Amino acid sequence: MPNRPRANPPANRVFINMTNLPPTAVLAQMNETVMSRIYGHLTGRESSIENRLFLIIVLAILVHVTVRITRYISESVVKKGHGQSNPLGFVTQQPKFITLIQLIAHAVTSVMYFFAFGLVLEEFGVNLTAYLASASIVGLAISFGSQGLVQDMVIGVTLIFSDALDVGDMVEIAGTVVVVGRVEEVGLRFTKLINLYNQIVFIPNRTIANVSRFPLGGVYAYADVLIPPGVAPEKVGEIVENAAKGMWMQFGAIILSEPTIGGVETATGGGWSFIRVRFKIWPGQGSLIETTFRQQIVSAMKPFHPDYADWQVPVTYRAMAAPKTAKPLPEPAPDNPSD
Repeated sequence: MPNRPRANPPANRVFINMTNLPPTAVLAQMNETVMSRIYGHLTGRESSIENRLFLIIVLAILVHVTVRITRYISESVVKKGHGQSNPLGFVTQQPKFITLIQLIAHAVTSVMYFFAFGLVLEEFGVNLTAYLASASIVGLAISFGSQGLVQDMVIGVTLIFSDALDVGDMVEIAGTVVVVGRVEEVGLRFTKLINLYNQIVFIPNRTIANVSRFPLGGVYAYADVLIPPGVAPEKVGEIVENAAKGMWMQFGAIILSEPTIGGVETATGGGWSFIRVRFKIWPGQGSLIETTFRQQIVSAMKPFHPDYADWQVPVTYRAMAAPKTAKPLPEPAPDNPSD
């Protein structure tokens, strides 16, 4: 048969000559990973999958230990420097800054393990770029499916960076339920309180509708003990001091600090004298002062004044003491002389 002319290959077809590359080189190109390049840069020689997996584990442990050491040192420095003058004002806010350190440490650790898992998968043939892309898509889908979790995280960050509440504060949080307690932790998912019954209460951040903060760490209850006529104020003061300190020793979980006993005061214009006792109590527990302490004082005053009654030991609540001076009454205008 006559020789047919050889057809020219299409212009868009590209031929790659692989015969010049040895099989080991082709396999090396196929198995090239991020860790193989790092290993080759550090050691200058080729690596096996066992060496690369070992390197991933070692790097993950080193990062984890570094984060833990950094967190420990940061918290120690903040605790030692708390209350000292510092140009960085937020550093002196010890509980809030420690909470931020914890959140950053958790975030760095999570990201580190996420990438370490991707590097391990890459060693078994999974494309790292595809892994990151699929993880982003899955994370986006999860975020849309769990909007409550996203709300918790956003509100948690807002609570941390705002002055709404801080670790150690006494607060009342209103939401699905009303909870009164001391803040133990402000996290991205929950805000943790300890209530009067020593229960640990976990409140989802998205359910927090209102935060009432007690800036003094509790509520001040003032009991004014009226001094009966004819009774020595020193004797009444001794009785009041013994009763107040006895209450503090017995109900230390409700009375948060030692009561403060004031001196003898006289109501301007009223003519009566009294001794003021200040109690710092757990919010909502004022009935202890209104009943137990009041009845103890009334019983102690009966031998000196048989008609001594409950109304002579009024109990009030306020953030600070009332002013001790009163405005003088205006003088009456003089009558016009008759013509």
